Amino acid sequence: MGEPRGAALRAAAAALLGAGACYCLWRLTAGGRRAGAARGPPADSSPPVSTHGMDVDALQKLIHLLQATDDPLIQEQALITLSNSAAFSVNQDIIRSLDGLSVIGGMLSDCIPKVKEKALNALNNLSMNIRNQEKIQVYITQVCRIIDTAPLNSDLQLAGLRLLTNMSVTNDYHQKMINSIPCFLHLLSEGTERTQIQVLKVLVNLSANPAITRHLLRAQVPSLLLLFDNCINRDILLRALAFAANLKKNMNNEDGTVTEDQYSEDSIFFTLCRDSAPFAQKLAFLLHHPDIEVKEQVVRILTQ
Repeated sequence: MGEPRGAALRAAAAALLGAGACYCLWRLTAGGRRAGAARGPPADSSPPVSTHGMDVDALQKLIHLLQATDDPLIQEQALITLSNSAAFSVNQDIIRSLDGLSVIGGMLSDCIPKVKEKALNALNNLSMNIRNQEKIQVYITQVCRIIDTAPLNSDLQLAGLRLLTNMSVTNDYHQKMINSIPCFLHLLSEGTERTQIQVLKVLVNLSANPAITRHLLRAQVPSLLLLFDNCINRDILLRALAFAANLKKNMNNEDGTVTEDQYSEDSIFFTLCRDSAPFAQKLAFLLHHPDIEVKEQVVRILTQ
């Protein structure tokens, strides 16, 4: 961007994004940048601008700023501010009416991971609104690709999973996620506890939908039984049990239409839903777990 236009954008950004952002912008765009110099504080550490009181005009200027600049630091700060503002339901509606969802969604194509991450965070907050979900759903396939290609356990990957968690609360958009089930299960096997918890939230939502049951049962997760140990993180264990309980419930409701020849021997079906001695043994041990909710989920599985 040209210097006069760049200066104008920096001034607009300074007014909209607050003093903390100003410091970051100065470090990047003013004379303070040096070859090999460390970047300024991470975007998320900037003192937050007060977003509760942002009016339509301020939000519109922020959206226009996103459209006008190709400066990644300005983009990050603008997306953080929009994300914070979206914590308030009135702002969620305003941002949608200003076509902000498509502007933010367009940032998912940015080549810079931090910009994509901040865009995902903003869409995540905006997806609390049902009408916004109707607009955001067009990005689900792209978000699934981002999750699949992002570095394992990265903030970018987690941001994508958080958005899919919200978008999978209802059954409306589950079909758009079916092709990513192998990716989700890979993350469940290979991810850190933080990644496992987040991907299990998506899988539990999907498993509650009878239309998705067979897609999940056909999938292969050799290490799945490892999640059903007494020593496993409680948040992981509870969600793994809820996942198994949902699948068993849906399978039992199919009135005998499930046949074993539909599934390979290393599928989730053979691991959890067929008369699996290893899984039954895991459940028997978990009946003695000290946590009441864990016991309740085990009983739910055993009584279906």
